[in-house]
Amino acid sequence: MAKNEAKGQTQEVTRYIKREVERELWARAAGRCEFQGCNTLLYRSPVTQERVNISEKAHIYSFSETGPRGWGPFKKNPEDLNNIDNLMLMCNGCHTTIDQDKTGSKYSANLLQQWKQSHEGRVVTVTGITSNRKSHVVFYGSNIGEQKSIIQKSEAIDAMFPERYPAEERPIVLSMICSHRDNSPEFWVTESKHLESKFLSEINRRIEDETTLAHFSVFALAPIPLLIKLGTLFTDKIDVDVYQPIREPKTWKWQEFPEGFEFIVKEPTSFNNPPVLVISLTDKISHDRIYNVLGKEICIWELTVMDEYIGNDTIREKAQLSLMRTVIRKLMVQIKEKHGFETPLRIFPAMAVSLSIEMGRARMPKADMPWIIYDQNNDLGSFLEALNIGGGKS
Repeated sequence: MAKNEAKGQTQEVTRYIKREVERELWARAAGRCEFQGCNTLLYRSPVTQERVNISEKAHIYSFSETGPRGWGPFKKNPEDLNNIDNLMLMCNGCHTTIDQDKTGSKYSANLLQQWKQSHEGRVVTVTGITSNRKSHVVFYGSNIGEQKSIIQKSEAIDAMFPERYPAEERPIVLSMICSHRDNSPEFWVTESKHLESKFLSEINRRIEDETTLAHFSVFALAPIPLLIKLGTLFTDKIDVDVYQPIREPKTWKWQEFPEGFEFIVKEPTSFNNPPVLVISLTDKISHDRIYNVLGKEICIWELTVMDEYIGNDTIREKAQLSLMRTVIRKLMVQIKEKHGFETPLRIFPAMAVSLSIEMGRARMPKADMPWIIYDQNNDLGSFLEALNIGGGKS
């Protein structure tokens, strides 16, 4: 019990919190601990999962004037200490933690107010998403040279909000652990067949089970040929959001559209030889590197951007993916008209993961020529044939 002696009067202030204030606090916190990083459910035991109220109502400015954070602005009106704006819903452990900071220097009132605002704002955002915005989260990772592809669930879900929320607790994982190296033909055959099999069992099943149109959010880190393959499996008939890992700032969240960004198509000077498509987006691919693999009796088409946009971190906004699909569709028509429908198109790509998937989604299986996709192998210092799409073999 606290005393308010303002204006020469002694007024008793109790810890009693009105029921309507308590109900609003529970609603604002969504029944979870508001200590940043805790988020524990407070209406069931974390051990037995039985229904039990393990919540405590923590004061931001202390109930006692000599408490860790004092009375602050409530010094003249301590009867307002039990108002909703001065209360946080917490578990016992977190409540104890903030009150053990006797000076209030580590867990200051200002910091707790920020945490309260952040937590309750997140609840408003998440619960404000309509029920038809659910999306199946899809992870696909494969070996990239010596690196292992690791995608964090928390980062992916953060990138989806507030437009989408996960349809299931666990992501759909299409990845496999392949013992082969990506400089061997066995790697590409094994990974491609596994991807097709997992897609059939995990993605197609959910499409067939859905009473409404299924939506998928795709997060992938894998060699470009496999990402293109993944895109061809999804096609543009399935409702898909493809995300891009951005390096600076490190996130999967979309950023601002890079002003002046546009794709550039360079046609060959003649069309008498077999077509080759060079995609120079994350790196410039010199034509000599292609000649070293195929010889000079070829016609090189090139998809690129201005030099200032060539790099690993220039795909930063969702609209760039739409531009990619549009450009690829038009380009496939142009190449087919010049070289014929049955002529294989050899593709040498250096591009972002999201663009790789979108390129595959833009492919028209019945209209486009076969694609033979190459991959740059750093161990051998050369491009190697990786996948054949639409050419009658895997």
